Amino acid sequence: MEIIFLGTGSSTGTPVIGCGCPACVSDNPRNRRTRCSAAVRTGAGQVLLIDTGPDLRLQALRENLLQVDGVLYTHTHADHLNGIDDLRNFCYLQKRPIPVFGNELTINNIRQRFGYAFGPPGQYWDKPVLTSHVVADGFEFAGARITPIPVMHGKLQIIGYRINNMAYLTDISHISDDSMRLLGGLDVLLLDCLHYRPHPTHVHFDQSLEYARRINARETYLIHMTHQMEYAEASSRLPPGVRLGYDGLRLYIDD
Repeated sequence: MEIIFLGTGSSTGTPVIGCGCPACVSDNPRNRRTRCSAAVRTGAGQVLLIDTGPDLRLQALRENLLQVDGVLYTHTHADHLNGIDDLRNFCYLQKRPIPVFGNELTINNIRQRFGYAFGPPGQYWDKPVLTSHVVADGFEFAGARITPIPVMHGKLQIIGYRINNMAYLTDISHISDDSMRLLGGLDVLLLDCLHYRPHPTHVHFDQSLEYARRINARETYLIHMTHQMEYAEASSRLPPGVRLGYDGLRLYIDD
C-alpha cells in the first residue's frame, strides 16, 4: 500500500500571503505546504483520496495522479472540500462515477452545496459525476478494510479513517476512548498538529505527541501544520518514531 502526502498544510497553506516568518521565506521545499490531503493506493491498485482541498489540481499534477477510485471525506470545511470540482477531470479520464464517503452530516452538506455533481454524466463528462455513501461502521472498498474513526473538531464531530494498518486523523481536538480502541496495531499514523499553542479545534504540538505516544503506531507523521512549524526547527523537537510530514512524501507499507 502506498501513501502519498498530497498536502500537509493548514487552511492558509505555507507560505502565507504577506508573511515573512522563517518558514514562509525558507528555501527548504519541505516548508512549502499545500492544503491537507492524501492519496492511498491500495494493494488492489485502486486510489483513494482523503479529502479534496482547494489545491487538488496542483497536487495531482505534481504527483502525476491520474486515477481516483473513491474519496473519503473527513468533514466539509473549505480547506478539505472545495477542490471537489477537480474530480471532474478524473471522471472524464475514467468515464465512470466516483463514489464519495463520509458521515451523515458531511454527505448531506456536500450534496446540498454541490448538488450538480450528483447527477448523471453528460455527453462530455464536463462536471464531476459522484455517488454518495454515508458510513458509520467499517466497510470493504478498493481492496482495503476501511474503518471510520469518530473524532471531535472543536464542537463538531467529524471522522478520521483507518485503512488496513494505517490511519489518517486530521483536524482533531479530542479522540474518545472508544475511538482510541480502533487505532491499535498501526504501522503508520498521519496525525493533526496545528502549531505550538493551544487551539480550540485542533491539537497542538504537545497534545499531538501525547496522542502519538498513546496510539503507539510504528511510525507517526504530523500533518495539517501552520507556518509556525518550520520544518528543521520542529523536526529537532520530535521523539523517535515521530516525523514531520511534507508535501510529496511517499510511504510504502505492507497491506
